Amino acid sequence: MTTRQLVGLVTCVLIASVLIPVCLSVWLAHRNAEETFFSDLESYSSRVQIRTDRVFEQAKSALAQMETFKGIPCSREHTMTMRRTAISWRYVQEVIYIDDLKPLCSSLEQVSHAASLPPPIRVTPDGYRAWVTAQNDLGLDRYMAAIGTQQYLVMIDPASMIDVIPFGAWPIHAALVGTLHNIIFASSGNLDMQVFHQLQQEGNSHLQHNGMMYSIRNVPELGFSIVAWASMTPLKESWHHQLFFWLPIGILLSLVSAWFVLRILRRLQSPRHQLLDAINARELQVYFQPIVALSSGRMVGAEALARWRQPDGSYLSPDVFITLAEQTGLTPQLTALIIEKVFEDMGAWLRQHPDQHISINLAPADLLSGAVPPQLSRLLNHWQLSPSQIALELTERGFADPAVSAPAIAGFRRAGHSVYIDDFGTGYSSLSYLQDLDVDTLKIDKSFVDAVEYKNVTPHIIEMAKSLNLAMVAEGVETTGQLAWLRRHGVQYGQGWLYSKALPKEAFIQWAENNFEPET
Repeated sequence: MTTRQLVGLVTCVLIASVLIPVCLSVWLAHRNAEETFFSDLESYSSRVQIRTDRVFEQAKSALAQMETFKGIPCSREHTMTMRRTAISWRYVQEVIYIDDLKPLCSSLEQVSHAASLPPPIRVTPDGYRAWVTAQNDLGLDRYMAAIGTQQYLVMIDPASMIDVIPFGAWPIHAALVGTLHNIIFASSGNLDMQVFHQLQQEGNSHLQHNGMMYSIRNVPELGFSIVAWASMTPLKESWHHQLFFWLPIGILLSLVSAWFVLRILRRLQSPRHQLLDAINARELQVYFQPIVALSSGRMVGAEALARWRQPDGSYLSPDVFITLAEQTGLTPQLTALIIEKVFEDMGAWLRQHPDQHISINLAPADLLSGAVPPQLSRLLNHWQLSPSQIALELTERGFADPAVSAPAIAGFRRAGHSVYIDDFGTGYSSLSYLQDLDVDTLKIDKSFVDAVEYKNVTPHIIEMAKSLNLAMVAEGVETTGQLAWLRRHGVQYGQGWLYSKALPKEAFIQWAENNFEPET
């Protein structure tokens, strides 16, 4: 990523971190005001339905009371009983005795001259008949609701069903609309029937129209709908009040998130933190490159090599991130992760192949930390492996301070681990320290293997290793000519692309299983 792209990314992230909390606070203020508004509207509709249910329950109770009368119909006693019933129940306006839909007498008239009622518009599930009619003996020029049995019906003023005081801070209107003939038989305001039809057609519970918010609640068992509505002007005022609360919170969150994003961006731009995050997330992988006996081509073990896959799919060179770990003090954490992954990947396989080993690279800092021996001991016990199956590779830089390196190497060898000198000849160029160090194997660097056919340094390294009774592993063996030369000069082991490149666990195990008995 170029500097310009990075600056652009930082700018975009910072802008987003500032704007998002502020926009969110504005949205929350509006959402909270809107939810309060809808809640008041729904609460009012619910209370209207509760009132409606209460009115109809009273009507049913009045009818049940009249059904107990056993006297002569339309007698004075009968009329007085109907009057007492109408007075006893708050929402009952009139009680009427009928015969085949023809009113005969009522709580107001001993002899009724009213016309016959039309068939009921609905029969409730529990058997009551219901009407919405303008016919009544009360002298009221508006629709009345009636509910009845075969012999009685009671008249109810629908206005009593919507006579509910809103709990909210703004006025709310309600209307009862019969769904069969779309008759408004009770309303506290002027309901636009076009809005009602739109609510019914679209099947929505809410509708915004001409600055008003409408809510509908169907009562199918009684054949009508409850429509509640209110002006949205109070919603805007409530939103502004909510904004005074939410906006300061949004600004505070913007400042906090901007600080947090800046801190995260600094971490993302820091190579050390990138590596530390990769270690903590266990993103690094371990590949295994086979080590073979040059005389037979039979595999005797493998070297564990760290790999760090980048977001774009490429792999960062180990020379880069291992050097970074050494420079930033992350070597112990990196080594601990690699050791853990070696055992996780190859523990079971090593237990099945006790003659094989895996060599792990250690840095000078690992000798100082003292964390490697107990970790190895714990993992060897867990996987039930022999210490000889884990070899340790140290570069020449690891021997710079013999006072530190010699005791550490001796400790590893006492624990049963073989110790390799890695990349020999590329470091201090002094061979005298080899006589004072208790090591097992010398690894000849690839740069010397590349030059075996035309330079004379490599034979001297080989002769010196032989004189010290050190086994030798040639790195970077890529041609049959190099293989022949190394065999001829007594180098026992080799690794390189002539045999195999470093492989991930599954591919390595497959390669190993196919190459235990190669042709010589």
